Amino acid sequence: MRSYWLRCIGCGREYPGSSRIYTCPACGDLLDVVYEHGDEVSRIPWLRGYGSRPLGVWRYRELLPVEDYGKVVSMGEGGTRLIRCRNLERELGVGEIYVKYEGDNPTGSFKDRGMTVGVTKAVEAGARTTICASTGNTSSSLAAYSARAGLECVVLVPAGKIALGKLSQAIIHGARVLAVRGSFDDCLRIVRILTRDKRFYLLNSINPFRLEGQKTAAYEIYEQLSGAVPDKLIIPVGNAGNIVAYWKGFGELRSLGLIDELPSFVGVQAAGAAPIYKAYVEGADGIKPIKDVETVATAIRIGNPVNWKRALKAIRETGGLAAAVSDAEILEAQRLLASREGIFAEPAGAAPIAFLIKASREGLVEGDERVVCIATGHGLKDPGIVVKTFEKPPEVDASPDSVLQALEISAKAV
Repeated sequence: MRSYWLRCIGCGREYPGSSRIYTCPACGDLLDVVYEHGDEVSRIPWLRGYGSRPLGVWRYRELLPVEDYGKVVSMGEGGTRLIRCRNLERELGVGEIYVKYEGDNPTGSFKDRGMTVGVTKAVEAGARTTICASTGNTSSSLAAYSARAGLECVVLVPAGKIALGKLSQAIIHGARVLAVRGSFDDCLRIVRILTRDKRFYLLNSINPFRLEGQKTAAYEIYEQLSGAVPDKLIIPVGNAGNIVAYWKGFGELRSLGLIDELPSFVGVQAAGAAPIYKAYVEGADGIKPIKDVETVATAIRIGNPVNWKRALKAIRETGGLAAAVSDAEILEAQRLLASREGIFAEPAGAAPIAFLIKASREGLVEGDERVVCIATGHGLKDPGIVVKTFEKPPEVDASPDSVLQALEISAKAV
């Protein structure tokens, strides 16, 4: 029979898995979910075909911290495509390039993986109201899953700093959205204070159960590559929960004896919001929070990421690196990914491609390497970026000749 508990990543103190805590009461550091598995893990249909259980988060239910599967709050999340990008392979001279397209999730981002587990735990805890701080994707996902569970939802967002596509999702799903005159970090600070009140259940990535759902993407990549492991895994980094989740997922695959080595983890930040990158470059043991952050990649516009400690550890222990890319590089990568491969990613989701373009030119990626890039959200999450950065379609008269003239094609050729 599987059992699980919570362990502080700082002081190592342990707490029951049913504890309604988000950080260590003793030292204030983050918590990790630790398991003792029984024979039930062998029932997961690893690489045995997807007939018995569909590919998705709950395919791996024996590796998730849920007491009662009858209370699971799900909308069919996970099971996202792993798309091979042959056009980019030829263009960049890289052996194998794959994009794990998390825009396939119900609300259009990877956050749904964490919310199916996190909101399920909120239901188990008897919570009535969920709450989060958000730069966009967390708010839309939490609002949708809370609605599904019949829970009230409160969302704090930095005023004027959230993409309208994401904000509209949170609103239509019935969340009470408040725009705070401050940064994401201000919003999170307030949420952490408010959740001392048991009326609110916190569902930012501080909550250790969120990352348990997100780690399942690593399991899926393993299965989709037929038991192989990427040489490099390139992930956008904002609050840094997702890179930690992938690190845990691949680490558990190794602990189960399914793989021998982990991928090299590359954490990519936007240049205007890159405290982890700066700490990595400086060889520092901690980050220096950035107060005034700015980038078109709103999903990773975070200056004081709470998961920085484990993110740096994941990068260093896997022989990876942290990188920063400019907004111009992000937008060019977004355009290239869409125009070469038909994959429309939000700006943050294009950041790994921006790094890969630069890395291929600088010789940081070998020609025979297998690379997986994580596209964290759908491009329709932030269509305003495209509208702002691309020219408007030219207007033409309602005639074939006018269309041909605009296309600079001779009518004789038609």
